[in-house]
Parts: sequence; structure tokens; C-alpha cells
Amino acid sequence: MAPNTELTHAWVHGLAAARRCPAPVEVPWGLRVDVGRGKESVRHVLLRTDEESVRAAGAAADRPFARIKGFVDPGPTLGRLGPAWESSADELMMTTVLRREPVRLPAGYTADVERGDGVAHARILTPAGEFAAGGHTGVCGALAVFDRIETDEAHRRRGLGSAVMRLLTDAALDAGAETAALGATEEGRALYASLGWELRGLLAGFVRRA
Repeated sequence: MAPNTELTHAWVHGLAAARRCPAPVEVPWGLRVDVGRGKESVRHVLLRTDEESVRAAGAAADRPFARIKGFVDPGPTLGRLGPAWESSADELMMTTVLRREPVRLPAGYTADVERGDGVAHARILTPAGEFAAGGHTGVCGALAVFDRIETDEAHRRRGLGSAVMRLLTDAALDAGAETAALGATEEGRALYASLGWELRGLLAGFVRRA
């Protein structure tokens, strides 16, 4: 079952904040975010998923590496977008009610959280001061969007991912959030589920060929 429009709308705004992108713009089929970095020039998120809206989004997103996301059936949607498009990595939308829990770090590791304007960036550093794990969050109203949660391969299976999530949870609660959402990979799903996050739907992804 796909999340409702209100949740999806808040998720897009929170994600733009977490990535410090311009505020999303309303378009006939949903929302557009001008990302303008790396291999993602612009992102369109479908709030309307009828055939006409999907085709209109595909025609409007005419920049190389433009991306479209939506709670849609990937196969038929790709056919409607046309030959200029290909599937990209799907995400699993997950949500939770935020609650504080103790942050525990292995011996020698340290953590810091940068905060400002409803955005937080948490980092965990090794005893040598090198990056070990981190993540971001952006708050839109009562919803916090968690983004880019990562743990360096050499430091996995030490509880650092859970510690990052708890650091970001504290920052989000302090910023007024009550619930949270994220787009998870299949690899990250187990971590989030272990922390009480629930699956809400498959967020299909599409990218315009270069």
C-alpha cells in the first residue's frame, strides 16, 4: 500500500531540506526538486499516477540524469515514460514514531551532530578522527526525513548505524518532529526494521538516459 499524499508531500520537502536543495515546486503531476548535483539534475515525485500525468512528467523531465520517483508499478510506468528512460534503484518507504533511546558507541569512537534550520548532520569518528558512520535529517512540520545513512565498510557490525539513527532521532525531536520517514535500500531495511521502522510501500525509480 502506498503512503498517502500528505506523507509523500512532507517526505519530499524534508528530503530537499536534508540535502539543502531549493524548496520543491508544485507541478501538475506532483513535485519537482532541482537537485543539480552529481548524476541527479532534477527529481520529479509523482503525486498523480494516472497515465496522462506519468507521460507529462516524462516529457517535462528532459534533462540528462533527470529522475522520477513514485509509488507505481515499475513495468507499466517505464513503458509510459518511453525509450529515453530506464529503471533506477527502487527504494522502500519506511516510517516510525520517534522516541529517544540511549546512544551507545564502541570504545574510542566519538560522535558530533551539526544542527541548524531543522537540518542535522550526525557523524561518528574513529579513534584516529576518521569518518566511520553518518547521516542527515531534515524536518518538515512534524515529520523528519532521514537521509544518506551510511557506515564505512571497515566499521560495520559494531552498532554504529543504530547509533547514527539515535543521534538523528534526538536532533529531529529537538526540532519539533514527532514521526519520521526514509527511503531505504533492501540492504538497509533490516537495520531500520530492528529499530521499529515499518514498511509503507515501494518507491519505484526511473532515470533519463544521458
